[in-house]
Amino acid sequence: MKPTISFHGSSTDEAERRRSLRRLPPAFRCRRRSVAASAVFCCLMLLMSAGKSEAKCSFPAIFNFGDSNSDTGGFWAAFPAQRPPYGMTYFNKPAGRACDGRLVIDFLAQAFGLPFLSPYLQSIGSDFLHGANFATLASTVLLPNTSLFVTGISPFSLAIQLNQMKELRQRVLEMGPEGNLPPIEIFNEALYTIDIGQNDFTSNLASIGIEGVKQFLPQVANEIAWTIKELYDIGGRTFMVFNLAPIGCFPSFLTSLPHESSDLDEYGCMTSYNNAVNDYNILLNQTLQQTRLQLQNCSLIYVDTYSVKLELFRHPQNHGLIYGTKSCCGYGGGAYNFNPQVYCGNSKVINGMNVSANACSDPQNYVSWDGTHATEIANKMITMAVLSGSYFDPPFPLAQVCDLNPIG
Repeated sequence: MKPTISFHGSSTDEAERRRSLRRLPPAFRCRRRSVAASAVFCCLMLLMSAGKSEAKCSFPAIFNFGDSNSDTGGFWAAFPAQRPPYGMTYFNKPAGRACDGRLVIDFLAQAFGLPFLSPYLQSIGSDFLHGANFATLASTVLLPNTSLFVTGISPFSLAIQLNQMKELRQRVLEMGPEGNLPPIEIFNEALYTIDIGQNDFTSNLASIGIEGVKQFLPQVANEIAWTIKELYDIGGRTFMVFNLAPIGCFPSFLTSLPHESSDLDEYGCMTSYNNAVNDYNILLNQTLQQTRLQLQNCSLIYVDTYSVKLELFRHPQNHGLIYGTKSCCGYGGGAYNFNPQVYCGNSKVINGMNVSANACSDPQNYVSWDGTHATEIANKMITMAVLSGSYFDPPFPLAQVCDLNPIG
């Protein structure tokens, strides 16, 4: 049984964060667009009666856009099949997730009383009555200029995922709420989540360096803002946009990205890469602030999971874990247990020896599952921090206002 977590050291001053949590805005003052927290409060309160689940403040659906951090099976529906030990902790088999179990998006759905999101690309057994998941592993915000079979980048970029969303809505308009399709009003009442951009940042990072990547990051932030506007135009009104993770703490990048020992901080993370990610996150938040001013009667929330994940990597023991920058599923042992020549669940001949990247027996003690993605226990802790509302901008104490379902 993991202890209750309390995160500290995020990018916002903790005292100010706590003060902001106590400032519930005056009820239903939606006209004050300058008070961003009031807009969030008002729109969420208006949605309190929309859902039919047990949670008072849940949404009737979630539509998710993203990459492997939130893909619930889209990639492996298009390019089967995923191998064990993925899914070992919760599903007891591969379940299309880059994890040993559930993702943040799974826990969010559970908190709002919804079933797991069906991948849009999954042709058998999908149910879109409570939303859809357009995310696929290895997706980017910007359109890829290469092939999956050359660089491993998914063809399902954010623009493609948006088009899939529009197609789903059009089918509902034409066919009505029959079978596994939702009623048309659900597109106005749903929560839209966007968790993508990591592959834009990392796919060419080793070859062009931090300064090279920074050249096109404004395009990434602007594309996300444009996507939100497009979703707004077809009825979306409540959005959560997740920022990028501290990749300088990932075992995969600690192993593969060039760096000097002097670049490692006291926790073993690469300072230069984390600083670059933080710079992008600031840019993304600023872009969303500008976008928020352009959209009336809309809640656009920036979610700072960077700070939550950084805390877990830096202080795993404080949260009932043991290993921060060491991979559970990998090969090589040592500080990182990651070898870029053989990924989790695979075997390969290296230096004349047949080696396998296997899973540890105790993923509940790790932050990193396979060197790039979080374990189920880490995803649960991240979700708990998100649901507290203290990592939102604008701040909003979601758990204090909404009767959220417990996540198990």
